[in-house]
Amino acid sequence: MANPEDARPAASPKAAAVAAPPKPAAKAPAGKSPAGPATGKPSVNKFRRRLIWTAVWGYIAASFLMFLRFFFPRALFEPNSVHTIGYASDFDIGVNEKYKQAYRIWIVKEPPRLFCIYARCTHLGCTPDWKPAENKFKCPCHGSGYTPEGVNFEGPAPRPMDRAHVELDATGQVVVDTSRLFSWFKSQGGPDHFEDPGAYITV
Repeated sequence: MANPEDARPAASPKAAAVAAPPKPAAKAPAGKSPAGPATGKPSVNKFRRRLIWTAVWGYIAASFLMFLRFFFPRALFEPNSVHTIGYASDFDIGVNEKYKQAYRIWIVKEPPRLFCIYARCTHLGCTPDWKPAENKFKCPCHGSGYTPEGVNFEGPAPRPMDRAHVELDATGQVVVDTSRLFSWFKSQGGPDHFEDPGAYITV
């Protein structure tokens, strides 16, 4: 006699798969992350760490250098203001521009005197030009005019140009010191220093 259970239809493979309980996922070993694509995070963190420490050490080094800077003097080296320009006999009568560019002076020889005009306009400090054809100094900035002796006669200049200190050294050469200037404030009711010793030499 046939067994009733043998008459049951066989279960399909799909049904068997549904009925089977799911298998638990294998656990990853301790200390290791699940397998997957590389994220690159460790290298990014190392780069950031290096960048931060570089900035920190750079700041410390800059601060240390600034600290050391206080132990060194801040000396300013100015050009020499004393110049030997030769003998008085080396200059002709009138205005000589030989040292205008180098020392910013004009040598003026008008017997019995030789003096040096400091080439600076008394209006705003521009350097005037010597105009031989017009026999005058003319400031290119605002038009101030000066006689061959440096005395103002036109334009906004308030007074004559200054004269540098001159003297003869032991060899008879002319020495000019542009750090010692003689001024004439006569037109403003002040003193006249053009007659002071050192404002000229006798030739």
